[in-house]
Amino acid sequence: MRLFLALVPPPALRRRLGTLADAAQARCGGRRMPDDDLHLTLAFLGERSSAQATALADWLPGIVPSPGHWRLDRWGQFRRPGIIWVGGVVPEPALSVLQQRLWDGLERLGIDGRPARFVPHVTLLRRATHPPDSGLPAIELSWAYARVELIQSDVTPGGSHYRRLASTPPGEED
Repeated sequence: MRLFLALVPPPALRRRLGTLADAAQARCGGRRMPDDDLHLTLAFLGERSSAQATALADWLPGIVPSPGHWRLDRWGQFRRPGIIWVGGVVPEPALSVLQQRLWDGLERLGIDGRPARFVPHVTLLRRATHPPDSGLPAIELSWAYARVELIQSDVTPGGSHYRRLASTPPGEED
């Protein structure tokens, strides 16, 4: 099964991100991500066995992330796959610390694949035919996050469908 660890925005923020996705699709083309699938991937784990999924689901509730705020104020693009995304102009150190902490734990579990670079973003479109431009609306969103989720991605001809398998408890202030 295909797995990843992610931060999932609360419903109100998902709706606001969905509105941005609609605006981006109107200008850039491509396939819009459903509001329910919007997330920030912290660790893409790829194909894993049922035993590994169970081990991850048992491990994750023992992680208590520090809550943080992420400011989303930038449009971005990964050209090769045609991804249009939103993220932050200023890097958020707490997100990088959380991502590194998760990978440290994953490696202790024998799971490799830590990326060389981490670009925090929320994918809004796939297979976009045009880059983001100045006609897109300005972004001024704040995301208070406190929980990491283990998500299973089932790929079908109609797109991916996500299912939460486990999550951390809500984070606590340090």
